[in-house]
Amino acid sequence: MKINKIKYSSFLVCALLAGSVSSCKRIEIEPREFITEDKLFDVTDKNGRYLERYYYNIYTYLPNGFNRVDGDFLDAATNDAVPSRNDAAIERFTNGSLSDINNPDSYWSQSYSGIRHVNNLLANVDKVPLAETIKAPMKAEVRFIRAMLYFELMKRYGGVPLVGDKVFTLNDDMELPRNTFEEVVNYITSECDAIKPNLLNDNIVSTAVGKVTKGAAYALKCRTLLYAASPLFNGGAITGYKNGAELKSAGITGYPNADNTRWNKVIQEAESFITNSTYFALPTSNNPQFSSIFITSQSSDIILSKGNAQSSNLENDNAPVGYINANTRGRGRTSPTQDFVDAFPLASGAPATPLTGPTNTDPYAGRDARLAATVFYNGSPWLNRSGGVQTFEGGLDKPNNASTSLVQTKTGYYLRKFLGNFNTSTAYGNVLHNFILFRTSEIYLNYAEALNEVGSRTEEAVTQLGKVRRRAGIPAGADLRYGIPANISQAALRDLIRNERRIELAFEEHRFFDLRRWKIANTVLNGPVYGVKITRNGTINTYERVQVGTLSFRDRDYLLPIPFSEIIKNKNIKQNPGWSEFK
Repeated sequence: MKINKIKYSSFLVCALLAGSVSSCKRIEIEPREFITEDKLFDVTDKNGRYLERYYYNIYTYLPNGFNRVDGDFLDAATNDAVPSRNDAAIERFTNGSLSDINNPDSYWSQSYSGIRHVNNLLANVDKVPLAETIKAPMKAEVRFIRAMLYFELMKRYGGVPLVGDKVFTLNDDMELPRNTFEEVVNYITSECDAIKPNLLNDNIVSTAVGKVTKGAAYALKCRTLLYAASPLFNGGAITGYKNGAELKSAGITGYPNADNTRWNKVIQEAESFITNSTYFALPTSNNPQFSSIFITSQSSDIILSKGNAQSSNLENDNAPVGYINANTRGRGRTSPTQDFVDAFPLASGAPATPLTGPTNTDPYAGRDARLAATVFYNGSPWLNRSGGVQTFEGGLDKPNNASTSLVQTKTGYYLRKFLGNFNTSTAYGNVLHNFILFRTSEIYLNYAEALNEVGSRTEEAVTQLGKVRRRAGIPAGADLRYGIPANISQAALRDLIRNERRIELAFEEHRFFDLRRWKIANTVLNGPVYGVKITRNGTINTYERVQVGTLSFRDRDYLLPIPFSEIIKNKNIKQNPGWSEFK
């Protein structure tokens, strides 16, 4: 089958350049709405102005996780949060209604569109008379983005078609089969290695923030190898459906056989990052100012972020509903769960006692500073409001008024992370909200996980985990272990590392995929999910754990369904296990 006739030689200006600053303004001098490929890659364009716009447009294909899935964070499809709205699209992941025709996060067509844009630039960039010192890093950056898009596909689907550098034409056969999982992993990691020499150094100037640097290539390779070594893909593919064993044997849904030595590659890449990307380093002293990372453009913890203009969009979408700013009420779309709040340790690093109740004891006192930086709970200070956030029954942020259809928290909590501080203000304003794609903390967590999994380096893993906890503000303690028990077993440390990822990287689009790659989602995402009910009597609050919903997960959910529209167009694409059986 040949591909449908699509105009490949011309591009609609504002669609092509969506997301680039002032992109349309400079091109409106053209008398027509379309720009030909000859114009984009003009042999006489010594300044490369059209090429520059095309190049910046490719950056828009990088993921942006803020309320991305039809207005919700992807973490609202885990046990860390639920959507505050009823019948939200994100609930398809947790109520059994997801299918190959209604996936709100398929990323398939978007990724291949970005891949084609990259290939088109690589095929034509040398026509433009720019210096190689400009073109070499440009080529490396877009190759990184292409590798990142393949990773986004890989973690959702397993093996996917690799198209290489080819720019397909109307005469090409597009019925490509899925490559093996191993081939996709090898492609991504080899691309990361190939582009490192030509990428910018990590200590870039402020005007280049958001560009791909050498550190990002190490980080993407490290993350890819982490997934490849994890149980789901490392010989643990799902076989309980009619095509499951076939796809596993063919290496499509993961490596056919488990090999624990794959963790060594994660260790090697994490160590390479630490050695070669010295600009990115965790503070060596207690630094509990966790929230500031997410409202700044540069930090030693930010390896790569997707730039966004200053705005109050995140505040509008996620602020507690009792806060009204410029006649806009906070929408409070995200309701973190009690299970998630319980995951935060005490300030000492020791585990906190899960809330059961009823109790009059403040469950939020003396906790890890990251809790207050991540979750709005009853009494959280914000916008200089007297008494702070009110999520007790009948409070400003949980009015429970039957006469209004106001969306409000289902769990007694709202999302705090990513929002501006506004400590002395009465209203929130525009803040920088860049979505962080890679953080230094993640590399150390990858490192700790891999060290623990090889089976003989548990104490080395403790050291790396301690660095993340130290940055979070947890004290070293007399034993210098940052709350990590002495003589901890591999299994216990595994649980601790996984919990640390949960709270450190919350709402950064890790939890959804971590639960899958660890192959524990069928346990964690099946059953009740809880919130807190707070009853106020005078000045006394009573806290009680209450069920707010039920999560459902089947084995087929470990990999997402390839869109049905792709299956019917391409007879060589084989659907993931279980999804062709539920029509």
